[in-house]
Order: sequence, then C-alpha cells, then structure tokens
Amino acid sequence: MAFDLAARLAERRAADLYRQRPLLESPQGPEVVVDGQRLLAFCSNDYLGLANHPEVIAAWQAGAERWGVGGGASHLVVGHSTPHHQVEEALAELTGRPRALLFSTGYMANLGAITALVGQGDTVLQDRLNHASLLDGGLLSGARFNRYLHNDPASLASRLEKAVGNTLVVTDGVFSMDGDVADLPALAKVARARGAWLMVDDAHGLGTLGAQGGGIVEHFGLGLEDVPVLIGTLGKACGTAGAFVAGSEALIETLVQFARPYIYTTSQPPALACATLKSLELLRRETWRREHLTALIRQFREGAQQIGLALMHSPTPIQPIMIGDSAQALRLSRMLRERGLLVTAIRPPTVPAGSARLRVTLSAAHSEAQVQLLLNALAECYPQLENADA
Repeated sequence: MAFDLAARLAERRAADLYRQRPLLESPQGPEVVVDGQRLLAFCSNDYLGLANHPEVIAAWQAGAERWGVGGGASHLVVGHSTPHHQVEEALAELTGRPRALLFSTGYMANLGAITALVGQGDTVLQDRLNHASLLDGGLLSGARFNRYLHNDPASLASRLEKAVGNTLVVTDGVFSMDGDVADLPALAKVARARGAWLMVDDAHGLGTLGAQGGGIVEHFGLGLEDVPVLIGTLGKACGTAGAFVAGSEALIETLVQFARPYIYTTSQPPALACATLKSLELLRRETWRREHLTALIRQFREGAQQIGLALMHSPTPIQPIMIGDSAQALRLSRMLRERGLLVTAIRPPTVPAGSARLRVTLSAAHSEAQVQLLLNALAECYPQLENADA
C-alpha cells in the first residue's frame, strides 16, 4: 500500500490549512524584506529587539575569533566550552536558581526534562493548551498522560487525585497562541499539596516579565519549592538561540545523566553562547526595553478596543485577534500585507478548530508610530471582513 501524500496535501489545501514558508531576506526587525517585499512585521518573537543588536553581533564575531565555529562534540565528550558554562552561570543568576543546563533548542529541553523525570508507573499532567513540545515530551515519557482544563487549578486538583507514582505537572508560563499568563501561584499550591512537581516552560515570559526580566517565576515572586523545574528559551526575548533548564543541583545533575536529548547531541557553537551572554547582559541592564514594550501593549489594546477587535485576555506581547474561520483569517492577513504589514494567520492544528486568528506580536524595537500604522490598517480592513460575512 503506497503513501498517498498528494491526497493529504490536497486535503490540507482544501481546508485552508496549507502552510508555506515566507522567505526572510533581511535581518530580524520591525522592517523586513519577505519574498522580495518590504514589510512592517508584527509576527516575530524577538520581543526585546535583540536579534540584530550590534553589541550581540559583535559578541558573536569575537566569540568565533576566540572559540571557532562548531561545538565539535557533545557536552559530555569534549563539547562543553567555557562560554557554554558562563551562559549557564548567568542563567542561574537571572532565574535565582542554583544551576542551569544549556540545551540546543527549546524542543530538546522540554523533551529532555520530561522524559528524564518521569516514565512508566508515573504520571504527567499538562495544560490543555501547552506547546506541542511539552505534549510530545509527555507522550514519549511512557508515563500516564492526561490534560487538565486550561489554566484551571480545580481541574488539575481532580486529576491529581487519580495520579500514580512520581507526578509532574507541566504548564506553559505564557501561552504562545493566546498570550495569557498561567496562574502559577494557584497551580503551585495545588501541586505541592499533592506532592507533585511543577514544571514551567517560560519560553515567552523570560525577558519580558519580572523586574529583572527573570520571567514568570520572578513576576509572581515564587521560589524553587513552588516551581522545581523551570524551562526557558533563548531564541525569543534573548534574540539568539538555544534553551535551558534551571533548578536545583540534584535536578541538573539528573538531567546531565539521564536527559537523552542533552547527552546525545553536539553542543551549540560556542560563539553563539558568547552572543547570548551579551544579550543577557542587555536584557537585565536596559530595563527601558520592557517599559517601552509595556507601553506598546497598552497602546495596541486600547486602539483595538476602539476598533472593536476581538482580543484575548493577554497582558503580554502576544496579542491574538480572534477571527474563527481559517479562510477569513487568511483574508485579513492578505489585506494587511497588501498595505505593507506582515501579521501571520494562525490556523488549526496549531490552535483549536474554529479559533483561527491573527497573532500580533509586539517588540521593544517597534515605535508607537508603527503600532499606530497597524491599528489604522486594522480599522480599515476589519470592517471589510465583517461585511463579507453579512
């Protein structure tokens, strides 16, 4: 029996769910060139505007001169360079934890942490809207896998009553498609009452939340006992690449010994770690970036409310405009692009059926004038969408 790949692709096209890769022909930033067209972009996760920062670029170049290009081997063989170690120390300091462990990608960090901590005879409970890498880690672990209602401590508590073995509760810190923030204090309280560990993937909170940019755990003032396992990625607010797990000495040593995605992969380029060190320095020192970002979020939400856009309850740089129908979401995205604005339409299976949306993301590199340009275009285009439905 042959694989009918053409039929699968045709089915996806017919459902307005086919995806294509836009070709970025410029560095990350508010103004980009995509597929030969100059556009004002509102779809990057470069929340603090560090991906093309001259000091970060210079740090990478100097790192390549000093340390070469490739990592050369896995961390446990001879690939753990001084810059890698320095990044781990800086991340431990930023998150207020004894240690941190550097991974090459966020996907690997999530798979590695979950599969190293739970297995057959254990339980993993996850928020219904968690990122795909968290869900995959839970399924691959071999532990009993269940999902609780989104951001619902009561739903978690009822599932914890049926948990067996070591139990790991897993949630995103900031949910990547909705932009809302996990109720960590309540989730931590429920988990601790049942002797479960709470693991938080703070991919979208690190750098944007907390007075020092330490993320959602700092934002809520929680400690190691509340959130024993903290994940963060470096390719978003930090502007570079990679990820980490931060926690106790025992946790990090356990991951070094048992996290297969860490053990069996070549380390990231040491020059990349040099760039990350610089971006972490800027993230902490230049607090104006978070302050400006907060002002832009307020400006966008107030303007969107005046237009009558259906926003979600998000205090973060992720500001989804709910549309519902995938074809209509694509249409609004195309109308904006015709006006020189790049805002991505997000459709199932990334989001639940019937909840297609435009995912606006704001950056500290955006100006108030640029956000106003987006609001003006939405005020012009959104009513056309409603008229088409009438």
